[in-house]
Amino acid sequence: MSTHSAQSIDGWPQESREAAQLVIDKYGEPDEASDSQLLWHNRGKWKRIVASKAYFHHEFPVPHSDSVKCVIDYRVPVEKFTPLARFDGSVVVERTTGEVSARCHDEEANNLALNLMHDIVTEVRNVEQARAYYAQEFLDYRRKRSTPYMEDLRFTPAGREAADADTRVLSDQDVENASREGESRS
Repeated sequence: MSTHSAQSIDGWPQESREAAQLVIDKYGEPDEASDSQLLWHNRGKWKRIVASKAYFHHEFPVPHSDSVKCVIDYRVPVEKFTPLARFDGSVVVERTTGEVSARCHDEEANNLALNLMHDIVTEVRNVEQARAYYAQEFLDYRRKRSTPYMEDLRFTPAGREAADADTRVLSDQDVENASREGESRS
């Protein structure tokens, strides 16, 4: 661990410090560092990796701490937001930016969560099947068996075209009229 990174995470709780160290060991020095997080841009397949001092208790599939977030560009159809939330609360979809992230203890678990997110979106698996597969692959990892969904992403993340700016519903004239109305009330 370099001096800069060591100083950045020295005072972090053990759970988040260990997770951050895994990222440092694989990707080297972060591009940005603060007292509360380390940030890497465009490393490997990831648009962004964020290792946070804050960690979150997560029970699925077993109790553990989430503190490393891996972000990709990926457009999720709006009707898939609820199924993804039911699948795993650590998978977060941001429609406007066209990003999906997974936050767990390590990159392998994030690969697993994002691969299953993709399966749900593409209707290869439903939520219950994805949760069952996640649990099975977690156990297989512990058994030192093959874990293909943990090894890497099994799909290619989108590019900037994943962003969804939504649809304008107010015209310039609507906004202008509302502003004039507001001024007349002043």
